[in-house]
Amino acid sequence: MGSLARSTQAANIASNTDVSIPPILSSAADLLGRYDVLLCDLWGVVHDGRKAYPGANDALPRFRSAGGIVVMVSNAPMTAPAIAELLADKGVRREAWDAIVGSGDLALKYIADQRYARVYGIGPRVRDASFFDAVPNLVDSLADADAVACTGLVDDHRETAEHYLPVLREAYARQLPFVCVNPDLAVHVGADLLPCAGAIAALYEAMGGHVFWGGKPHPFAYATALAIAADIRGHKLDLRRVLGIGDAVRTDVKSAENAGVDSLFIAGGLHRDELIVDGVVQPAPLAHFLALNAARPKAVMTALVW
Repeated sequence: MGSLARSTQAANIASNTDVSIPPILSSAADLLGRYDVLLCDLWGVVHDGRKAYPGANDALPRFRSAGGIVVMVSNAPMTAPAIAELLADKGVRREAWDAIVGSGDLALKYIADQRYARVYGIGPRVRDASFFDAVPNLVDSLADADAVACTGLVDDHRETAEHYLPVLREAYARQLPFVCVNPDLAVHVGADLLPCAGAIAALYEAMGGHVFWGGKPHPFAYATALAIAADIRGHKLDLRRVLGIGDAVRTDVKSAENAGVDSLFIAGGLHRDELIVDGVVQPAPLAHFLALNAARPKAVMTALVW
């Protein structure tokens, strides 16, 4: 479809929605100056799965140098120390963050709280070793398990979530609880859009299975991050001065709304193919997209830049 056809289609979409469009910013400096704490997503905001984004790598240290606190809140199925190593590997500056909340730690806490004694794991064991190595008793057979924990697809370049239907049907027949260690449905790694554990968990939930979403948008993720930020700051937070930043409406924007804090939506991340043309956010598709998802971010950017 050509740019003129896209513009005409976008105009038609806009005429059928009454949602006001939040400000589309080219610079985040003034917006960030209104906040004391940022709860920031990683994939699609800070890095693309391969390397750091220069804009975020500049903006977050600038925010911290002015006295702000940045807590990275990631659905990566890893523990915080492993995420820190990954950020360093991607070239993310250590000055960009104060603390990390990872889905791996949230899921491990839930498994411990529920006292699951035997956990069947789905996912690549080497890539997600920081999580799997910390599971108290990992078993190789569903027949021996009292819960399932899924970090992702074993081969996310060749498999789809549907490849796991036989395992899910067996788990459902035994009514096993399912711990989703990465609630994202998909993620960009460079130019590739790859399925995540959330896509498998969604199939299990559609069967009627019980799923614990061990990360955003479960309230546990932002609640943990807010508690850490308050501890760093040394007093209770004013939620009006907390901003969530993310590229996924389902996980990031909704987590912020559920926690009672503002959000900055990065349209150039997960939803870039729907919302970005020639590097620019398209207002009409944006309005339609936000209306469909009942999302109300405070502002929108193509990418996080100071």
